[in-house]
Amino acid sequence: MSTATSIALFIAVCAASTGLALYTDCGSVDGKIISVHISNCGTSARCILKRRHNVTMEINFKSNVESSSLQAVVHGIILGVPVLFDLPNPDGCKDSGVTCPVENGSTYKYVTTMPISSTYPRVTVDIKWELRDDQNKDLLCALIPAKIG
Repeated sequence: MSTATSIALFIAVCAASTGLALYTDCGSVDGKIISVHISNCGTSARCILKRRHNVTMEINFKSNVESSSLQAVVHGIILGVPVLFDLPNPDGCKDSGVTCPVENGSTYKYVTTMPISSTYPRVTVDIKWELRDDQNKDLLCALIPAKIG
């Protein structure tokens, strides 16, 4: 195993063991993601979401703009097809730890809890989580590999 591969594997194992989710930035325009943490995620590269459990997600981010509002938009991407997920609270400024207006250059911790329903099918899914600013641009966009189990 090469040194680069060993380092990448070590980082992945450390991130998974601390609850830090492996994610890719999928188009943050007006902000920068600092970290993503998901509770009860498991230790694999793909976050295991257990049915009949709640999952809490924290996204630490820096805003590059001022915005009077934030709107959470979530899609589950299954076999390349995005499926809109109806959130119980899509207002990114309500009960999320973020107080609006957000300010240019400030950092925030967005927190949300989602129930993983027993009716959800057991599928592999990529979760596309967006927080849109008052201009409907992605303040942040995180793509999180997951599996509902």
